[in-house]
Parts: sequence; C-alpha cells; structure tokens
Amino acid sequence: MIPSILPTYNRAPLTFVKGEGSWLIEADGRRFLDMGAGIAVNALGHAHPALVAALTAQAQDLWHTSNLYNIPAQQDLADRLVEATFADTVFFTNSGTEACELAVKMARRHFFDAGQPERTDIIAFEGSFHGRSAAAIAAAGSEKMTTGFGPLLPGFVHLPWGNHDALHAAITDTTAAILIEPVQGEGGIRPLPDVCLKGLRDLCDERGILLILDEVQCGMGRTGRLFAHEWAGVAPDIMMVAKGIGGGFPLGAVLATEHAASAMVAGTHGSTYGGNPLACAVGLAVMDEIVNEEFLDDVRARAGNMRQRLEALVAGHPDVFEEVRGSGLMLGLKCKAPNLDVLNACYDQMLCAVPAADNVLRLLPPLNITEADMAEACARLGRAAEAVSSS
Repeated sequence: MIPSILPTYNRAPLTFVKGEGSWLIEADGRRFLDMGAGIAVNALGHAHPALVAALTAQAQDLWHTSNLYNIPAQQDLADRLVEATFADTVFFTNSGTEACELAVKMARRHFFDAGQPERTDIIAFEGSFHGRSAAAIAAAGSEKMTTGFGPLLPGFVHLPWGNHDALHAAITDTTAAILIEPVQGEGGIRPLPDVCLKGLRDLCDERGILLILDEVQCGMGRTGRLFAHEWAGVAPDIMMVAKGIGGGFPLGAVLATEHAASAMVAGTHGSTYGGNPLACAVGLAVMDEIVNEEFLDDVRARAGNMRQRLEALVAGHPDVFEEVRGSGLMLGLKCKAPNLDVLNACYDQMLCAVPAADNVLRLLPPLNITEADMAEACARLGRAAEAVSSS
C-alpha cells in the first residue's frame, strides 16, 4: 500500500524537532551538527533571532493578499536586490524551480519580442541541476531525472562540462541563451573557473545571446561574495536565486537586466504566493545580515579555515577521501569510499551532510558557523572516516 506521503524521498531515519544555530535536535534529544543547512538554505543557521523577529512581526499583521495588490515588503526587497546587484528588475517566486521556469520563458520571450522567434534553444551542461519541473529536468537532461517523464520540453541543447569547442559549435541562429551554474551543486561541487565564466560572457555578447546564471545554491554569500559570478568580475543577463535568500522560508527570485526582461509585460507571468508579505519580510532580514562586507569577509575567513581543516582530513584519510572541492562555504569531499557509506558514518557521529553526484559529500554549513562548531564538525568527520576505513 502506498504511504500517505508520496514515497519519492530516500529519507534518513532521523526526525529533527528543533534547531539552534548550527545544531539540530533529534526527537530523542541527540544534538547533530548541521553541515547541510537544509541544502544551503539556512544561510544564517536555525532560529536566527533577526529572522524569527521579522517573521513573527509580519505574521501578526498580514500573511497574504496575492499579487493583485502592492506588497510593500516586496517592493523594499526588490529595491535592495537591484541596489546590490547587476539587476534592474526582480520577480519573486517560491523556489528555485519556479525561478528556472521564468528564466526560460524570459529568454525566449526576449527574442520573440525582438522579432527573432526562431531563437528558442537554450544551451545547458552535463551535471547540471535546475529543479524538478518539466522545464528544469529538460534543461538538465540527465537520464536519472528525465526517464519516464517524456515527451520532454524541447529546445535544450546539452553539452559536456568544460568542452569549449563543443560550446562554440553548438551556438546557431536558433540559440537564445546559455544556462549554467557558476558552481555545480548536485553535480558534485564543480566550480566554473573565473576565466571560463568571463569567456561565456564574452561569447554571449559576441553572438547576441543571453547568459542565464543559476545561483540558487551558490548565491547569497555562499562563496564569500554576495553572488558567485562576482568573483569573475562579470554579470549575467538573467539570474535564478532561491535557497539562502529566504534563510529557511520559501522564497526565490529571478533577477534580470532591463534588456533581458523588457518583453515580460502584464499577463506574461505570475505567481499566487510569490513575494508574499511573510517571505519578503524574512528576505529583508536576510539581506540586512548578509549584504555587508564585514559579514562576507567573515564568510571568506571561515571558508579558508574550513578548507584547511578539510585538506588535512583528506591527507589523513587517503583511503576514504580523494580531494576537497568548492568555493567559500560550498565545499565537497570527493570520496574514494562510497559517499553514502561516509554519510551514514557521519550520521553515526551525529553530523549532517549532503550527498552529490560524482561520489561527493557536500558540506554546506550556515554562513555564520562558529570556529568551535567548524572544529567539532571536522573532528566528527575524522571519526566517521576512521569508521569507514575499519569497516
């Protein structure tokens, strides 16, 4: 008999009932160090006082009106994002998947409005992950996500990761955009080198196509800049954002230039819940914490410390780990042992992490994790590695 919750998840046998900073408390009282942060969502940890206060205050006033009316917090958050980024305009969603849907629509509508309706193809890359909707799985194209869900939405061209010749050859008169994650998350924590991102920007400018960046996982301070593309000194035309922007409350957004977004007029897109007062109140509180250089300096310092500890861990357990990957506090341990074996050993040590493709274990801690918690996390990782070695 099918269970009351559709069985699409392979859940760990853990039930968390409370969170405090970088810690999760299991129903039986055990305290787990959370190095997954809800898959890079809880950017400020659990129960951050500023976020709790913002949500509580808004909940006492107004929860939902829909986008039939003006929403003051939505306007404030859009203004903050435009001020802090390349963007001229913002559309709010509930998730990264919804952001992907709009990014695809926006790119295609841009060329339709420009008198080039044949330009519908979007180039994407092996190992990518853009969500679970029909458009998002078609964009990623992996067999794991698409099998049994055909016919797939057409108009996506899939290329190997890092193959420059294939990229240049793939651009035709029907190409609308290139879609890429500056750091692949689900694909195994694979950062795109700055020189390659600069090259993509130059190529898009040269060929008159749009650059769409998926910063759902790598954005909002995760790499030590507000957004990962800032390291390369370039900007996209369209960018997908979610996860950390809501600090644990469902919130996403599409940021875009006026050039890319001008065809999206009234009636071309919408959302019942997107940008509702609750979400935007929390989003503003997240911005207050993250969008300042002192906070981002601290993220970079923590990231350097964490990476140094992980490099030592890899060196000390060469039979379990192969290398450290990533940028900022978006880190991955490429494993020699099966990554799920390492993950289960981490659970035994009361440590949470997140598996990824290419036999990688992701470490995505809160951006404000303390030095003591980082040290404890690495100690528990070490004990997990020892358990895997001796098994």
